[in-house]
Amino acid sequence: MRDPAPPDRGPVVIPSGVFKPLPLSVAFAPDGVDGHDYAQRAVEAGAAVVLAARPVGVPAIVVDDVVAALGALARAVVGRLGTTVVALTGSAGKTSTKDLIAQLLERKGPTVFPAGNLNNEIGLPLTALRATEETQHLVLEMGARYIGDICYLTGLVPPRIGLVLNVGTAHIGEFGGREQIAKAKGEMVESLPEDGLAVLNADDPLVRAMTSRTKARVLLFGEAADADVRGENVHLTEDGRPSFRLHTPTGCSDVTMRLYGEHHVSNALAAAAVAHELGLSADEIAVALSEAGTLSRWRMEVTERPDGVTFVNDAYNANPESMKAALRALAAMGKGRRTWAVLGQMAELGDASLTEHDAVGRLVVRLNVSKLVAVGGREASWLQLGAYNEGSWGEESVHVSDAQAAVDLLRSELRPGDVVLVKASRSVGLEQVVTALLENATEGEVAGR
Repeated sequence: MRDPAPPDRGPVVIPSGVFKPLPLSVAFAPDGVDGHDYAQRAVEAGAAVVLAARPVGVPAIVVDDVVAALGALARAVVGRLGTTVVALTGSAGKTSTKDLIAQLLERKGPTVFPAGNLNNEIGLPLTALRATEETQHLVLEMGARYIGDICYLTGLVPPRIGLVLNVGTAHIGEFGGREQIAKAKGEMVESLPEDGLAVLNADDPLVRAMTSRTKARVLLFGEAADADVRGENVHLTEDGRPSFRLHTPTGCSDVTMRLYGEHHVSNALAAAAVAHELGLSADEIAVALSEAGTLSRWRMEVTERPDGVTFVNDAYNANPESMKAALRALAAMGKGRRTWAVLGQMAELGDASLTEHDAVGRLVVRLNVSKLVAVGGREASWLQLGAYNEGSWGEESVHVSDAQAAVDLLRSELRPGDVVLVKASRSVGLEQVVTALLENATEGEVAGR
């Protein structure tokens, strides 16, 4: 393969039904769609060449393994740049924290970061290949479903700063236990060079223990007394926004966020630790955190309808930790108002699925959420059963078959002033509920942006 193109090469994208001019198009063959079939259209739209696994009738670099070649290209290009690579992982909060880090670092200079959660062996190199000689910071999100995934990703684009947010139960069905999840997440800090920095959550024992797994310097964040970047006096405002006193090694400042939910405090402290390392003062960090909004769709995306009904669209994905955090945010936002939890399956929990869905249903009752709408099949029935067993609910809990049934129910029962949380794993598609219930709205305010 020839040397990578110079930094003015422009973007690298995957062929699809919509094209913009681009110099390199990458053809993949995921389930149901083969990017090779779009090669001709990509060239017609401006692509100079296609990276492909077979001849496609247009100028192409043909390789044995397109994914491996894309990763090698990303490593070669980033290796020629002087950008600081920041990578983060965790069981929950990765995308929200990535968005916060990006908004902080953009105040120091040009920053490249992924749209949404492009955090696998395809999305990560596609993000990395957007970096140019002007890029000061490259922020990468790294996901894992198996041991070795993060090791592979850090090998593609080695980070200088590696951040581990938490160890929860996301994908526990694949991993088999939290200890195995911790082993996988810890691959992040094992990848760091001696002159690198490991940013670790002081409040999570499994993350804190990763200190022994890295040769890099360690910076702790959290609410623990010994955290280097610490939050004190953490509380929620009347409308559910987190507020706290930020302590860094160089100073202190007050933060009140635009985002909703106390779980964003840990995310914000993680972002603050990275920003501190890269030269932002406590006051600069506090201002940036207080002004930061939601950059990725369907993650605690708050919209108020003209009739006063507020929707909290957190439907992009769900695991037990993020589900519980979203419910606590709903309870805080809905004080004095009627609240609805429209919830669906949390996928990939394996043998823990029944227990975890039952626990979420019980938490709905403990938080005094007014109504539970459990959407879907077996897992939804477990949500409803947990709520019923915790509070002997009757009309307050209902099980419906799918998103359309939830829409029909809510259309008939919502009242002005209600607050509605919608959350489930991505496969459930519960964002359709919010879309349908907003489609006739003529005006409204999107908060947290």
